[in-house]
Amino acid sequence: MKVAVIGSGNIGTDLMIKILRTSETLEMAAMVGIDPRSDGLARARRLGVPTTSDGVDGLIAMDGFADIGIVFDATSARAHMANDAKLAAHGKTMIDLTPAAIGPYVVPAVNLEQRLAAGEITNINMVTCGGQATIPIVAAVSRVAPVPYAEIVASIASKSAGPGTRANIDEFTETTAHAIEQVGGARRGKALIILNPAEPPLIMRDTVLCLVDAPSPDVQAEIRASIEQMVEVVASYVPGYRLKQDVQINPIPADQPVHTLAGSERATHQVSVFLEVEGAAHYLPAYAGNLDIMTSAAVAAAEAIAARADREVPA
Repeated sequence: MKVAVIGSGNIGTDLMIKILRTSETLEMAAMVGIDPRSDGLARARRLGVPTTSDGVDGLIAMDGFADIGIVFDATSARAHMANDAKLAAHGKTMIDLTPAAIGPYVVPAVNLEQRLAAGEITNINMVTCGGQATIPIVAAVSRVAPVPYAEIVASIASKSAGPGTRANIDEFTETTAHAIEQVGGARRGKALIILNPAEPPLIMRDTVLCLVDAPSPDVQAEIRASIEQMVEVVASYVPGYRLKQDVQINPIPADQPVHTLAGSERATHQVSVFLEVEGAAHYLPAYAGNLDIMTSAAVAAAEAIAARADREVPA
């Protein structure tokens, strides 16, 4: 399936190179930007990918636009609103790598197949880097025991946070929190992001905290097994995704107030999961796992969409 990438910054360029190097089912048909001097457009031209620096209008005017099936948007939340409005009439599937969240949230390891089965592929939102890393863990816990509250902290290298990421901090926290609830299955979610200025830069690290009612050793063992299984699934399309240490499940002291719970909810234990995400270094440094997990998840979603379309073509 032919695809186009809007956004010639770090994420868009990494996505393009990842598609060219690793995908057997996607074909780069266009790289779209607004700065003709950007490194992303220059690299695309050197790699033989058609380019335009006239934004979405330039994409629509390009030869071969009608043959493009999927358009990735790696710009910003505000820009995606305008891009989607222009492309909606052309029947393209949009994969949104911004926190705009026009379409349903998709985390490949958790709900991609359900969304495809429901036909919800006009515009899908890849949540955020923190969401892609942590929501699978919340979902792994919630499929074993109810999660009244889940909190995630995503720590990324300051050098891996470009202008788009920095401009979208508010959208990041809001979108991730909503997706923790809607996709992860937590009753209430909270998200924080830390831009770590350490030198040398550290790879992405994520902390997931879930409150659960899991008094028995058997339930705790099921939670651990569910998390470990989910980590394997995510690592199948994000090879640098891994547990930093063993899953911790600790009792909540009886005298400790839990202000996050409604009156009828009960939590006896806190599940603590510590993750790290190392990038594949296709274009960006290995410490930029926050960007790599977004592009890897987007490619996984696109390949699943392409495979489904191929199965639906009449013989």
